[in-house]
Amino acid sequence: MSVRKFCTLCMQNASQSALKSAKKFYSSSTKLTNTEVRKKRNALFEEEKQRQRAAYVKRVEKILVNYKGQPKDVKLLMNKGISTPYNCAMHINEFLMKRSIVALVNGELWDIHRPLEEPCDIEFRHMLDQDPKLPNQVFWRTGAFILGHVMETAFKDNVYVELCSFPPIPVEKGCFVYDVDLKLPDWKPSQRELTSLSMVGGELWDKNWDFERLEVDASLALKMFEDNRFKREQIPDIAQKHKQKRVVLYRMGEHIDITSGPLIANTSQLYRFQVAQIHHIKSRRFGPLQRVQGIAMPSALHMHWWSWDLLCKRASKPMDYLLPDYFISPSKEPTQQKEDNVRAAVEN
Repeated sequence: MSVRKFCTLCMQNASQSALKSAKKFYSSSTKLTNTEVRKKRNALFEEEKQRQRAAYVKRVEKILVNYKGQPKDVKLLMNKGISTPYNCAMHINEFLMKRSIVALVNGELWDIHRPLEEPCDIEFRHMLDQDPKLPNQVFWRTGAFILGHVMETAFKDNVYVELCSFPPIPVEKGCFVYDVDLKLPDWKPSQRELTSLSMVGGELWDKNWDFERLEVDASLALKMFEDNRFKREQIPDIAQKHKQKRVVLYRMGEHIDITSGPLIANTSQLYRFQVAQIHHIKSRRFGPLQRVQGIAMPSALHMHWWSWDLLCKRASKPMDYLLPDYFISPSKEPTQQKEDNVRAAVEN
């Protein structure tokens, strides 16, 4: 048996074993918990990841990658569908490999760990770029993604958290958000509780987890998120807008969520993380929800604690931009009038 066939067989056996174990665990309990749901989603994610990878292992095709930048321009011969911008950076410079937040592949924003699909020109972006707009947007989106991880893992299993969505809040607004259903309508978190939630995000710096991207069919996405009423409703629309009618998923550790991305490369690029406040909001469509607001600082940047405290206080103020009901009838950027209309829905 060739090494290639052996590797393919091992990946298939591993994914089947993981899925069988997760299904057994998932069906053994009558009470739905976030722990159960994470195990099921991870098993399905891993199975699909290995299936897609095995398709490329059967026939490796080489592609030419042109890198332009410091320390020097380089031409690389990489593997189509397998090699990533991270692999390219490994051949160029260790410092470039560690600090890069996102890549530009033929001018398109590209995840550091996303396989390359064709011959390309590649550049790398980091938080200390002369123009940090793109890295900032990627970092901000990642912060909201991490808020979902915090809310799904911080509570005991008797609290079933359903994540609704994290709208694209601009960096200039001062915080990123995630709208969730905690099923705790009367809960007003104390500062101590907010600190405990923040620690869940802050400790990711030491986890050194990569952000993995995976495109899947809508049917598989629906199966993975069948236990979330919000995602079930969103997935068909998301797939319809995708060129290949697919859904883009990301995994960090055991946390899996839906976003078009891109996200940062690794949790070690995140340093400070603060759950600034949780505000109760009302939605005509979904009922009572909670808007979780946060702020983060990348490891590449340093700030005095006094300045950080000011940013956290600003991030705690009610953020009424792009509330859930705004997306009932998707349109262009909201007008000031729309913002004024939804502002009344926020309960301080």
